[in-house]
Amino acid sequence: MQRYFGPLTIVLLLGLVGSRVLLMRSKGIEAMNFGKIDKKDFLIPPFAFFYFYLIFAAAFNLPTVSRQELFHSRAASWAGVLVCLAGLFLLLLSLISFGKSFRVGIDQAHPDKLVTTGIFAFSRNPIYVAFGSVLLGQFLLFSNWILLVYMLAAVWLFHRQVLREEQYLRSHYGQQYSEHCNQVRRYL
Repeated sequence: MQRYFGPLTIVLLLGLVGSRVLLMRSKGIEAMNFGKIDKKDFLIPPFAFFYFYLIFAAAFNLPTVSRQELFHSRAASWAGVLVCLAGLFLLLLSLISFGKSFRVGIDQAHPDKLVTTGIFAFSRNPIYVAFGSVLLGQFLLFSNWILLVYMLAAVWLFHRQVLREEQYLRSHYGQQYSEHCNQVRRYL
């Protein structure tokens, strides 16, 4: 049963982010800024779609590149479900805390206020922690070596994006952002 939670997590994750982007658009805010600063970002979606397919293939026994598991443990699978749930919950809290400041990518043209309340009082980057949690949870669900590689690559990409965002936030918000950095950790 827990294996079906992998694809469900992807659907819920994409649904949360997509519905937030559409809600923002309905209020006249362009929240989708992905790839506007660095066109190399457009290399990410094909890999993401392949990852999504791997999860669906593992859950529904579809053809796939590899079914080799690094370990097989019922306890690890259930732990994966819990970690995925925690990631989804953290994503939901992040979207709520963001309010109308939510953006996918850096919006240099229409920045909003710096968000330092809600879940952002505990982590400066809770959305990336949420995504990382989902990836870890799905690896625990399916323990495929390809998912491990994806998880490690994603952590690197998330960190790369966080550094880019921090550079922008420092230049845009100055002392206010520096004080927030002194009070709240980057991730956990």
